[in-house]
Amino acid sequence: MTEQAQQQFALQRIYIKDVSFETPQGHEVFRQQWKPRVNLEMNTKQTRIDDNNFEVVLTLSVTASLEEKTAFLAEVQQAGIFFVSGLPEPQLRQVLATVCPNILFPYAREAVDNLVVRGSFPPLMLAPVNFDALYQQALKQQQEQAAAPAVN
Repeated sequence: MTEQAQQQFALQRIYIKDVSFETPQGHEVFRQQWKPRVNLEMNTKQTRIDDNNFEVVLTLSVTASLEEKTAFLAEVQQAGIFFVSGLPEPQLRQVLATVCPNILFPYAREAVDNLVVRGSFPPLMLAPVNFDALYQQALKQQQEQAAAPAVN
């Protein structure tokens, strides 16, 4: 009788991998009434470091626009190194795509808010994100694409 491998998950480190902030209009942006249109783009990437260690990078790109001009662009790549062992492949993919970004998001949100405030703009507190729902939606799209007949 073989023993099932013990499942383990541990956060090794959280760090900022890359950060940028731009105010393309310079001082002109502060002469306008502040009613921005804010757009958030989010992405995650997982890289296997070795057998049980993974780097997960959550990228948040926030663009605030006044009329058609960009007021500011803030981008943060919040990364973490996670130790994961004993999980079958489908469960491992889900943990890396949901649990890890859930851990990283508050740090990335704080970094974005800090950049925005240091740029002399009003605080920007991003709403929480349901990474589980996003993962399920991505799985459903993959299944639908796989089931769709090929078009020649």
